[in-house]
Amino acid sequence: MKILSCLQQKQADAYTVAHESVLSINLMEKAATLLTEEIVARYDKSHRFVVFAGAGNNGGDAVAVARMLFQRNYKVEVYLFNTTGAMSEDCVTNVKRLQQNGFTGYHEISSSFDPPKLGSGDVVVDGLFGSGLNKPLSGGFAAVVKYINASQATVIAIDLPSGLMGEDNSYNIRQHIVRADLTLSIQLPKLAFFFAENQELVGEWKLLDIGISREFIEKAETDYAITEADEVRALIKPRNRFAHKGCFGHGLLIAGSYGMAGASVLAAKAALRSGIGKLTVHVPVCNHVVLQTSVSEAMVQDDLHERFFAEPVDLDAYQALAIGPGIGQEEETALATIDQLRDCYLPVVLDADALNIFSTHRNHLNHLPKNAILTPHMKELERIVGRCSNSFERLSKAKELAAYLQCYIVLKGAWSVVITPAGKCWFNPTGNPGMATSGSGDVLTGVLLALLAQGYGPEEACRLGTYVHGLAGDVAAHRMGEISMTAGDLVLALPEAWKLLTETGKKSKN
Repeated sequence: MKILSCLQQKQADAYTVAHESVLSINLMEKAATLLTEEIVARYDKSHRFVVFAGAGNNGGDAVAVARMLFQRNYKVEVYLFNTTGAMSEDCVTNVKRLQQNGFTGYHEISSSFDPPKLGSGDVVVDGLFGSGLNKPLSGGFAAVVKYINASQATVIAIDLPSGLMGEDNSYNIRQHIVRADLTLSIQLPKLAFFFAENQELVGEWKLLDIGISREFIEKAETDYAITEADEVRALIKPRNRFAHKGCFGHGLLIAGSYGMAGASVLAAKAALRSGIGKLTVHVPVCNHVVLQTSVSEAMVQDDLHERFFAEPVDLDAYQALAIGPGIGQEEETALATIDQLRDCYLPVVLDADALNIFSTHRNHLNHLPKNAILTPHMKELERIVGRCSNSFERLSKAKELAAYLQCYIVLKGAWSVVITPAGKCWFNPTGNPGMATSGSGDVLTGVLLALLAQGYGPEEACRLGTYVHGLAGDVAAHRMGEISMTAGDLVLALPEAWKLLTETGKKSKN
């Protein structure tokens, strides 16, 4: 699913009206109908609905919703702010329709505003400003937003909370943005919905399909999209009946140090649960017995050092390499990691301490192999690119890094995003807060190593691996709840996650 800019979504509306014989007022009526149906499904008539509307089309949507709620015998009041004396044509039409229905709770504000008392049983419908906003709210509108936010009322935002910009809010004023409990977004999500700091502003969000032109959406160019299940299933390679382990690659995992054997165990088990043919785990001598006994399917190769990785490995026997989980940041380890990657000709995944090493040896970043996969969480990324003030800036810097290094980045988080060297960003929809636990990233590293060893390209591996990693998290959460989950539970859930993807895919083809 594409994530278009607010400007593109406005163009999509105009294109639909111009090319699909749809009047803009009818498109607004469709939006209001779906908005009303969603509201009615959630709230009964015991609630009073207080609608705050602007003079533009977002306000027109809100006024149309007020009419439809009133027609269903809900208690409704409308406050429309027309401070310039110029309402959009469709907004004017909906005000007339509202009044023609005998509605008496309409208040048009042109200057002073005597706000209604809002209680915990009230529901505010926020239709003040939509996606056309391009500067922070100020003056009276900022005061109205603060008033709404200070109340105990439930808030439903139409399309996006008033004051929030659809993409970059770096220079916005946070106190001047409506805090919604529910955002009902028209047709497509906004990029801002995927940023952690906006969650308390957007609340729960849901898309409403009002029939915007599919042709326009398909042709529209954007760097942002959400990976969908059918796309992931299409990436999975079928297995030949006569295949043997040599067909599915031999991966090398360099992981673990004294006290950190668990990272190598988790990554190794995840690789073995993700279709790899053979796996060798390179560990310091102190971790040999742990690996040999806990991951019996893997081959264990000892480093020359007792406690940490200190000697690069000959790569001729392998099809893919993963390096970093739990290796530590000893100077010998750093030098060995840099040497290992300088002339690496295999598909490679860098995670955890491998990334931290390059953040302190930045002059060696240029020597990373092209098309390498980097899997940082937020702090690991910032150690490389510098401190970021918000998620939009962080994503922008990650895109710049991917382009500069010609690498793929999996920026881990609630909406993990796969970033390609060309700047394409794929947001991953699977996963849950139960995955916010030590070792979860090690599991992802193992999955990615297995996919690279099997011959998947880096973009395919990133999108498929991130999706199935999150899906395993969802399976584990369903089994035991989010609070009790550990990274080991993700490994145990991987078989079911892979089964869900492959079996559902087979059924859809039959």
